Amino acid sequence: MPDITNLKKYKNIHMIGIGGVSMSGIAAILKNWSFNVTGSDMFDSETVQELINNGINVTIGHNLEDVANSDVVVYSAAIKKDDPEMLEANRLNIPTIERADFLGEITRCYTDTICISGTHGKTTTTSMVSIAFIEALKDPSIQVGAYLNAIKGNYLVGNSEHFIIEACEYVESFLKFSPKAEIILNIDNDHLDYFKTFDNIKNAFIKYVKLLPDDGILVINGDDKNCLDLKQYTNAKVTSYGIDNKNADFYADNIVFDNDGFASFDVYHQGNLFGHFSLSVPGKHNVLNALACICLCANYSIDVPHIQSALKKFTGAHRRFEFKGRINNDISVYDDYGHHPTEIVATANSLKNKKYNESWVIFQPHTYSRTKNLLDDFANALLNFDHIIVLDIYAARETNTYNISSKDLVDKINSLGKTALYIPDFDECVSFVKSRVKPNDVVMTLGAGTVTQIGPMLLK
Repeated sequence: MPDITNLKKYKNIHMIGIGGVSMSGIAAILKNWSFNVTGSDMFDSETVQELINNGINVTIGHNLEDVANSDVVVYSAAIKKDDPEMLEANRLNIPTIERADFLGEITRCYTDTICISGTHGKTTTTSMVSIAFIEALKDPSIQVGAYLNAIKGNYLVGNSEHFIIEACEYVESFLKFSPKAEIILNIDNDHLDYFKTFDNIKNAFIKYVKLLPDDGILVINGDDKNCLDLKQYTNAKVTSYGIDNKNADFYADNIVFDNDGFASFDVYHQGNLFGHFSLSVPGKHNVLNALACICLCANYSIDVPHIQSALKKFTGAHRRFEFKGRINNDISVYDDYGHHPTEIVATANSLKNKKYNESWVIFQPHTYSRTKNLLDDFANALLNFDHIIVLDIYAARETNTYNISSKDLVDKINSLGKTALYIPDFDECVSFVKSRVKPNDVVMTLGAGTVTQIGPMLLK
């Protein structure tokens, strides 16, 4: 059982934005540890209902009474300072703690917090590692950034010392945690609205690696120069993996793809055959994600058959190249969270391993700052599809002070010699695609915003 001494000063914990991916997992862990947990959220959801079924009192809207009865208020980053519950907590001098800080407190309750980080692939790799630990009967607690079928949700409350979490670099929130093991999948140009420069991103990862204790474990991508540079900043045990870098501790060879684009490959550990693995998710990038999982599991003495069966069982996290259905039985529709050029290229390359006629992409850019900073990269990434439709930019947390629009992206693609269309209206977009797709075509909806609504509209 984790040591919860440092949290015992809070008997009653109120959570604002409790329905969020990470917040809901924290709430379930606290409830399991017999804390009195209440929460509020602006929207009802499956996650909220799950928490209510778990005996947690959740209010849709605001509940100032629950705030008044709490010893601490935990709030997600999306909550503004003028939120009525935040104002009430301040008025009553009740301490307020931001989600990442509080999750950091929870990581210190466990002797073995395993953090999976990197610019791309965190959710998938966290899922793979989680299933492997479950297969090996290690009874982990888990927090992952998407719905995972294997745990029927985005969190699992276990009773061992293993706490597996997805650790995001945005606003350097991963620096709040106390990891015993870290996987760093890649370091790429993202979240420039916060970091401003690539050097700042890299420095955040250096600080993150320095959090590891001397008896900790660092798993790094040996194909990524920026990851390899991190070795010098820790005394922890460092293990590397790769596909191109045959000097990595674990490397994949003899990679073959089936008609679904799923890879089978051999893994070598320091030159000796470690095992043969088969995946149920497409793309070469998922071979790298699987290698990260294999690398970590080997350090935890999880045997090869357990890792093999876990990787075979993992059919993808929600919104990661997720199959949504077929139009007229012969046009496949997929949905993917890719909202960075590197992720779009990886998705396009995964698609190329499948058998189909022509590809359609319906892309919704995510945030003005990212679209502005990476405009050329987005245009070049989208050239990988046969038909390109761009929706309006999904603003998320921003206002458009960047003087950028989706038309700029469409113009850029057209200037590169490929036809892209700007169709902001979802209904219009759906009827345009439906009237033009042909048998055996593939349609991909892509982005981190409301673009997910398009797939079900197409299938109606």
